Amino acid sequence: MSAQPMWQLCHSNGVIHRDLKPENFLFANKSEDAPLKVIDFGLSVFFNPGDRFTEVVGSAYYMAPEVLKRNYGQEVDVWSAGVILYILLCGVPPFWGDNDEKIAQAIIRGGLDFNREPWPRVSGNAKDLIRRMLDPDPATRLTAAQVLEHPWLKNADTAPNVSLGEAVRSRLQQFSAMNKFKKKALGVVARNMPVEELDKYVQMFHLMDKDKNGNLSLEELMEGLHINGQRVPESEIRMLLEAADTDGNGTLDCDEFVTVSLHLKKMTNEKYLAAAFRYFDKDGSGFIEIDELRQELGPNEQAILEIIRDVDTDRDGRISYQEFELMMKSGADWRNASRQFSRANFSTLSRKLCKEETSSS
Repeated sequence: MSAQPMWQLCHSNGVIHRDLKPENFLFANKSEDAPLKVIDFGLSVFFNPGDRFTEVVGSAYYMAPEVLKRNYGQEVDVWSAGVILYILLCGVPPFWGDNDEKIAQAIIRGGLDFNREPWPRVSGNAKDLIRRMLDPDPATRLTAAQVLEHPWLKNADTAPNVSLGEAVRSRLQQFSAMNKFKKKALGVVARNMPVEELDKYVQMFHLMDKDKNGNLSLEELMEGLHINGQRVPESEIRMLLEAADTDGNGTLDCDEFVTVSLHLKKMTNEKYLAAAFRYFDKDGSGFIEIDELRQELGPNEQAILEIIRDVDTDRDGRISYQEFELMMKSGADWRNASRQFSRANFSTLSRKLCKEETSSS
C-alpha cells in the first residue's frame, strides 16, 4: 500500500492504523523512485463514523493525547503522521522524555518548539501544517484528506530547496535520551582514565566555572561554549544541562561535565570499556545480571527492566560484554525508546490522567 493514498484508503474504508511511525514505512525496492509502503497493521482497527476507542496502543512518542485519555477515533493517525513530519524536518520528536511518564506528560502538556535550529529556516507553510496536524483538539485537527490538500503538500513541486544544515546536534540529543545505566558507565570510564587524559576536560571545567563554586550554571556553560567557538542555541544548552545533571541540582559538577564531554567525544577505547564492564560485573561471571544492576542503580524495577529490554539484544535476561560495548559505542537514543515503551506503564499513566481530568472537572 503506498504512503500517500494510505490516508484515503484506510480512513475512507473504516480502518485506523494506530501505530504510524517511521519504522512502519518501507520502500518497495531499492530504486530511487520506489513507492513508499505502510506496514504492520497489527494494531489497526475497523471503525464506523463516531466510534470511540479506549485501548492504549501505539508507540510512545507518536501517541496522540486522546489515546492517553482513552477516548479517541481516526484522528490519532493524523497526529502520529504530524510527529513523523516534525521528526523529518528537525531530527527529534516534538514531545520527548527519558521515561514513560515524562513522555506522557510532554504529550499532554503540548507546545511545539519552532525556535531551535533548523526551524527558523523551515517555511511557514510547513510549520502551519505541523501545528494543524498536532492540534491537541481532535475535533479541529486536520483530517487525512485535508492534510493532502494543504498548500505545503500541494505546492511541493515548486517549493524552494532550502538546506536545513545540521538539523540536530545528534550527540547532545543522544546523551539526553541515554539510559541511567550508560550515564553511570561513562562515569566509571572517566574514573578509570589516566589523569593526563582527563586533564584537558578538568581544565576546561575550571575555566568555565567563573565563580569557582565547583559547579557550572546554565549561564557559565553558555558563556564557556561560546568562548570555545561553539555557537549552541540556549535551548540545546538547557537540554544538555538537564541530561548531564545526574544528581538533579540544576548545575554540572566536574564529574558530570567530564562524563558528558566523554560522550561527545564518543568514547570507544576497549581498555576503559572493559574496566567499566568489570565494575558492574561484581561476581566476575562475564555478564551483568539484573541483581548487579539493582545494586548500582537502585531498586527502580521499571528502570532496570527498561535497561535490560534496550541493551540485552539476545534476550537471555543479562548483559554480555558485547551488548555492553554496543550500548557504549552506539548509544540508546529516542528512536529505540519509541519501540521499547512499556504498554502496561502507559496504561497506568493514562488511567491516572483520566482520574485527574475527572477530579478537576
